[in-house]
Amino acid sequence: MTIRQGFRVSARALAALAICATLSFTICIPPLFAQENSAPVRPPKLNYTKHSLPNGLQVILLEDHEVPIINLQVWYHVGGKDERPGRTGFAHLFEHLMFKGSAHVPAEEHSRIIESVGGFDNAETTDDTTNFFETFPSNYLERVLWLEADRMGSLNVSEENFKSEREVVKEERRVRIENQPYGYLQEDLRAAAFTVHGYHHTPIGSMEDLDKATIQDVRDFFSTFYKPNNATLVIVGDFDSTQALAWSNKYFDGIPASAKPIPRLNNPEPPQTAERVAKKSYSNTPLPAVVIGYKIPARYAPDAYPLDLASNILAGGESSRLYQTLVYKEQIAVQAAGFGAFSEDPNLFWAYAIMNQGHSAAEGEKSLVGVLDGLKTTPVEARELEKAKNQEIAGYVLGRDTDEEKAVALASAAVIGKDPALANTELDRYLAASAADIQRVAKDYFQSAHATVLIVTPAAPGAPGQQ
Repeated sequence: MTIRQGFRVSARALAALAICATLSFTICIPPLFAQENSAPVRPPKLNYTKHSLPNGLQVILLEDHEVPIINLQVWYHVGGKDERPGRTGFAHLFEHLMFKGSAHVPAEEHSRIIESVGGFDNAETTDDTTNFFETFPSNYLERVLWLEADRMGSLNVSEENFKSEREVVKEERRVRIENQPYGYLQEDLRAAAFTVHGYHHTPIGSMEDLDKATIQDVRDFFSTFYKPNNATLVIVGDFDSTQALAWSNKYFDGIPASAKPIPRLNNPEPPQTAERVAKKSYSNTPLPAVVIGYKIPARYAPDAYPLDLASNILAGGESSRLYQTLVYKEQIAVQAAGFGAFSEDPNLFWAYAIMNQGHSAAEGEKSLVGVLDGLKTTPVEARELEKAKNQEIAGYVLGRDTDEEKAVALASAAVIGKDPALANTELDRYLAASAADIQRVAKDYFQSAHATVLIVTPAAPGAPGQQ
């Protein structure tokens, strides 16, 4: 992520939290299941078309003429996991560099042009992708396609731009990681949980790797990954598909595909057979904390859906099992939550607690494990499962309100899931999951042998920032 944008929580998750997380399920259920055995509310089907240009650029078009607005996104299939050891942070660096000018567009002019017509643009970097997106009046589609093609085909990767943006990224790291309480949690848990896979490090990269990077390293990274055959263009909104496809061909087709196949680091994480424990002390951390990361399957895998429902049951707001147990009943934690980090490759399910004064991380670990074990021993109640499914329905319905949200759903399905049709079928997979499915995946994945435990204790006064 960049200073341009904070964490972009998925629209589905955000909507679900807004509707259900802090409400009792007795309030939340009726709008979605009006009466027993009635069909649940469904989001409108995304009637997209998919095209491929001769240079390999994938183009997904979805017309929606409700308002004269368009959201356009370009997803490059490169993220933190594609970086070689010792060269971390490059994908995130290019999220910044892509705004520093190209052959026909001066530095920062891309955003100024979008803003001058009443639009807005932004970008984000994840473990798996780097995404650029803008929303603008529909009569400017041709100009925006030209802008995106210009920086794809002729980005100005100069020494001056590289050095200036490297300093921006380093400052972002200080603000987001080094100066934040518990800011190192993600880095330290992932470093312990992954031994060879690219999820070992986070996309923001390390200071050491950024400092030792050369301009040639950076140019090589750009010439390898920022190619049309490694990109997906998604356009959603008020436009004519025939015209949009013609303009896409006009401006992108002249950009050559990479001469060689896009390289992928084939470093699958070996199966974990024993619990791992890491212990850290942070000087800016006022309370003990514990985080447990369990290995889980990739996004769009069959087991991801019951596991995601389990995440809602365990951590979907203040009515969830983790919050109710650790914060309300036992009162040993000031915060307790969890989530599934579903990504292109198998990742982690997080369960964590920030402890109350006078309570240890060991107490938190025991209580977290106890709550998760409860899913293994007793099937979830029908009402609890219905609540979790309602959260998913609410997320999907309210998460399709804007052109941007529709574009994100299609792009994620196309790039990470390899099939944009998944954007229309995922909800059915959630609704088909049973209490037995949730109990089964809890038994299969919430095992100590698959867990990495991070114990955090406040550092003594005067100690370094991280130990």
